[in-house]
Amino acid sequence: MIAIHTAIDADPARMAAHPRIQKVPSKELALFIQRAFLTPGECAALIERIDANRRPSTIADPNGDGYFRTSETCDLDHADPLVAQIDARLDDFVGIASAHGEPIQGQRYDVGQEFKAHTDYFDPKGADYARFCSVAGNRTWTLMIYLDEPAAGGATRFTKIGKTVQPETGKLLAWNNRLPSADPNPASIHHGMKVRSGVKHVITKWYRERPWG
Repeated sequence: MIAIHTAIDADPARMAAHPRIQKVPSKELALFIQRAFLTPGECAALIERIDANRRPSTIADPNGDGYFRTSETCDLDHADPLVAQIDARLDDFVGIASAHGEPIQGQRYDVGQEFKAHTDYFDPKGADYARFCSVAGNRTWTLMIYLDEPAAGGATRFTKIGKTVQPETGKLLAWNNRLPSADPNPASIHHGMKVRSGVKHVITKWYRERPWG
């Protein structure tokens, strides 16, 4: 049964108590890994939806590097029963009220595509901060799930803490984009590394300081 949560932030101790959870040993970043969060069948169904509705990915605060993010993105339909069910499971996993979650996005990486080292939170000094954060505030937690495994490449490297996570079908990553002070955490910087062979698909869900929308 999916629980209804009213918290506006995650409790790392609660997350660490999940069965089969791995907490990455780092003093700088709260980062959790859980294998087989989604089944291969669920992953395949999501891949089908992403491939049918993908578009070029974009970034906030363009930095002049036209190759900074070369993936494709898909906004998944929350009215889709499969997407809604997975969305509720993510809310239950992280323990944050669903109102604080953005809609789930899908991303597709073909050979040579990547997302260079970046943070998921919006830079408070960035030109687009007010545009993206004036209503719901900044991003707090990120939940990302690998839907497949490219033949080579496509790892996620948390560059500040020196942790590299390899793609694995159904594997969930969850990390806190904020410090205990609630300020953005620079140690959350991560690189979606180039796919060298095959294709990589992921879904990503972000949570906000205030209710979304």
